[in-house]
Amino acid sequence: MTSFEKIDPAELFSHLPANRCGEAERRYLNEICEAGFSNKGESAGMIRRFEEAFAAKMGTAYAISHNSGTGTMQSCLLAAGVGPGDEVIVPASTMASTAFVVVECGAVVVFADCDPDTFNIDPADVERKITEHTKAIIPVSVFGLPADFDPLLRLAEKHNLTIVEDNAECYLARYKGRLVGTIGNAASFSFQASKHMTSAGDGGMVTTNDEEYARNIRKAAVVGYAAVDAKPGSTHVPREVRQDWTYKRHDRMGYNFRMSAAQAAFGLGQLERLESLVAARQYIASQYEAAIREEKCEWLTPPYVPEGCTHSYWCYTCKLDEAMLGVDWRGFREAFIEHGGDGLYGLWTPVHLETIFQTMAFYGSKDRAPNFDPRYKGNVKRYNEGDCPNVEAYRKHLCLFKTGMQTLDKVNAQVDALRKTIRHYG
Repeated sequence: MTSFEKIDPAELFSHLPANRCGEAERRYLNEICEAGFSNKGESAGMIRRFEEAFAAKMGTAYAISHNSGTGTMQSCLLAAGVGPGDEVIVPASTMASTAFVVVECGAVVVFADCDPDTFNIDPADVERKITEHTKAIIPVSVFGLPADFDPLLRLAEKHNLTIVEDNAECYLARYKGRLVGTIGNAASFSFQASKHMTSAGDGGMVTTNDEEYARNIRKAAVVGYAAVDAKPGSTHVPREVRQDWTYKRHDRMGYNFRMSAAQAAFGLGQLERLESLVAARQYIASQYEAAIREEKCEWLTPPYVPEGCTHSYWCYTCKLDEAMLGVDWRGFREAFIEHGGDGLYGLWTPVHLETIFQTMAFYGSKDRAPNFDPRYKGNVKRYNEGDCPNVEAYRKHLCLFKTGMQTLDKVNAQVDALRKTIRHYG
């Protein structure tokens, strides 16, 4: 973990408004209010400005705004030509949206197991599950740690696959010197309220260096309009084009995933202090780790960060050794709360074991699932317990400590609660 011994935490947190809304957000939102709203285009050029700034921050040629970090992935898949008859490989340990977008494209989800140390998608299991029907891979940089991209890139090149990074929980982290968001064919970022930065509660962005791919991602997000393109702010059809009766509006299938100008204004303000937002979470993680180390706690295993990677700590994820502690996960969580902890999360149910993937009633009945579409010639007809044994085993023992606190007082209270809980069992 990065050393924070020389960091002045008071100075760091002075850049973070306690309620997450600072002067920059208010200034940009006021610009929107003063400019007003019309159907001529987005207000105050805010979407263009946000897209330009985000692309510059990530060092990519293009950034395409969306109304959510779910729409982002669906646009990427649609632009890559994913549809009925195709398979897309996703990790079993992720938020369900990563898999839902595959089904929403009419394709079949194939779940890959995850590494028991990093909790990221296991490239070896990905390789085992590639078939002639595989079209894309969505590696998730879960909890803020970059996925192991190099072997995935080799597989993608070998089998002509599209890689869409799901970086909802990973901002400004690096994999072997490369910034997440610049490694795959495209990358999806989420601005949902729990993420490192937000655009007033929800929103998303896609980054890519491929102009044609960017154009088609934009079209997938903007109702398939023929006149939109990859350039920043191209979310509305110019009036002189759309008002002419000869104009054929739609040359691709698309959804309405447009970001609002107000979302862009809030996001632009957040983006200006993104380095501080990430550094704060890294500092919080360092304090949890210091508590575990200094209290000589052997039954909590801190997150593993492979050599060559940096971690942005959307949360601080530990393994709990229930046998060594003599208390189960729920008992530990209750003790943490009793000692002042603000709760802690367990891992999501592995997506292949979620009720909807067990029933496969995505469109009302199982027989209408993409898995049973006559155009699909693959073998994935059900999702079973045992499909991803690593995830199924470690999910019961993970403790996800919060890192989104915006004030030092709240940080210190949570770290102190962990120390007290460790001493309670000492």
